[in-house]
Amino acid sequence: MKGILDGMLSRFLDQPGPLAFAHRGGAAHAPENSWAAFEHAVDLGYRYLETDVQATLDGTLIAFHDRTLNRVTDVTGRVARMPYRTVATARIGGKEPIPLLEDLLAAWPEARFNIDVKDECATEPLVRALRRTAAWDRVCVTSFSSRRLHAFRQSVDRQVCTTLSPLGLAAVRSGARAAAMPTRLARAGVRCAQIPARLATPAFIGRLRDAGLQIHVWTVNEPALMRRLLDLAVDGIMTDDTVALRDVLTERAQWHGPVAGAGEPAAPASAG
Repeated sequence: MKGILDGMLSRFLDQPGPLAFAHRGGAAHAPENSWAAFEHAVDLGYRYLETDVQATLDGTLIAFHDRTLNRVTDVTGRVARMPYRTVATARIGGKEPIPLLEDLLAAWPEARFNIDVKDECATEPLVRALRRTAAWDRVCVTSFSSRRLHAFRQSVDRQVCTTLSPLGLAAVRSGARAAAMPTRLARAGVRCAQIPARLATPAFIGRLRDAGLQIHVWTVNEPALMRRLLDLAVDGIMTDDTVALRDVLTERAQWHGPVAGAGEPAAPASAG
């Protein structure tokens, strides 16, 4: 199975593991999906940044989790029904502007971005953003919707790292078409399975490995659970508490240091 994947892997998975993901930039230390959160994670040495994307009414792609602005900003309303000029006035936690995905990709060109597509209308803007930035090889696209993942794969004319869909996870758990699955997944660009910690059992991890996939677990904020998962040899952990995960990996001699040449990028013009 390794041979099938070797010639097809993108840069997304080319770093030594276990991979440490800053979930929503590292939401334990700064407002989620804010410029401050991502910058803090990069300053700690994180190579992998996890974020979400929504699209505004006029197709601007923002790094934002919810379909509405209500929970984490000082503005209310559905993102997809508002023009960007309105969304741009919102402040996460009352102070942090919502970043554009393209600004994040440009700020840290050596970082890898795990991108969760949160709404159907964000699919095409994501494809356009990746074309403009030529960031194909350093992103992994995921979604809780099998339909959104399928739509993304159908919209691109190249292999891009994607995760196993919810339907794919169910198929692996059931053992359906197990023999043919590694080849099918490799051809579709599926490189990893990203699962909640409750599903990270030795048996399920074994089935995912048999399918030729890396296993990334979310969202893990307790050091004891981090250690248990690392003992199971998972390939990556997503956390809000980026300091705790760095410290656990450091104590195990599994922390791999800073992003080369990350520097301290200036805030983008879109941040206001």
